[in-house]
Amino acid sequence: MAAMAEEAELIEALRGGGLLAAGETATFRPLAGGVSSDIFRVDTQGGRTLAVKRSIPRLRVATEWLAPVERAAGEVRWLRLVRAIDPRLAPEVLCEAPASHIFAMRFLDPATHPVWKDELAEGRVDVAFAGAVGRDLVRIHAHTAGRADVAAAFLTDDCFFALRISPFLLFTADRHEDVAGRLRALAADLGRRKVALMHGDVSPKNILVGPDGPVFLDAECTAYGDPAFDLAFCLTHLLLKTLWVRPSREPLMTAFSALRSAYGAGVDWEPAAALERRAAALVAALLLARVDGKSPAPYLTDEADRALVRAVAKRLIAADDLDLGGLAARWREATLS
Repeated sequence: MAAMAEEAELIEALRGGGLLAAGETATFRPLAGGVSSDIFRVDTQGGRTLAVKRSIPRLRVATEWLAPVERAAGEVRWLRLVRAIDPRLAPEVLCEAPASHIFAMRFLDPATHPVWKDELAEGRVDVAFAGAVGRDLVRIHAHTAGRADVAAAFLTDDCFFALRISPFLLFTADRHEDVAGRLRALAADLGRRKVALMHGDVSPKNILVGPDGPVFLDAECTAYGDPAFDLAFCLTHLLLKTLWVRPSREPLMTAFSALRSAYGAGVDWEPAAALERRAAALVAALLLARVDGKSPAPYLTDEADRALVRAVAKRLIAADDLDLGGLAARWREATLS
């Protein structure tokens, strides 16, 4: 249940957005998974169900991690832009209270829109769905690539730096001097490359398995930058899950290939091979970051698995001219045998 002060602020935002009538009450239930935001299911007295999100300044991880709360406004812009491409791709924003960093969305029932991470955890690896994630992600990137108007609407580099470059690449570099130079070079390239609109957190926990295909959530890390980061971020999770859900290792590797292939088929703004090489370098770095960065993968609890990821990641970081196919082959050889 939301605390009284929090609840009053949420009610004010919903009334200001026309979602609650004067005097109408609502029930707030926290939803799981809110590391960087408070997320609530809200059931109104009038019978409406909403999802309400509010950014918080300090993320819920063991190491101190601060980020601008203004990122909520960028997420709202991302959701609205992506729905303009295809309404199926993101939930509808119903109201926004920028001063409070709160917004409300249409609630999508888990019975019809399960979380992809939960499906994978239960061993339900739908390779066709993984391909659909790649297909739809590249649609967003292709629609926004090379567009000065989109770049001007997403001047959110400070949020991306605070939420992605610093905690994943630079923090990890400080802990591993042997690969620090490579990680810092990747961070610098990622910070200056302006190609298309990134989501910034394309993870299975932020993708719903909708009846008509993927639905993307939680775009608060969005910025105009390198789309290779989005591809790499999602593929990294699929590789790590081969250790978490070992009976599904082979289907997960097939899903990796399906997502990669579907994404690559839609790259029309630059040579796909160039983007793949950048993505492969980022996957290698992110594998290490998901063990020793500020946001370690919570399901990698076995120290032997963490040591294995650390060792393989460092070899991949040191490899020259690696593409995603070669990276997957090396991961398979090192971890699946």
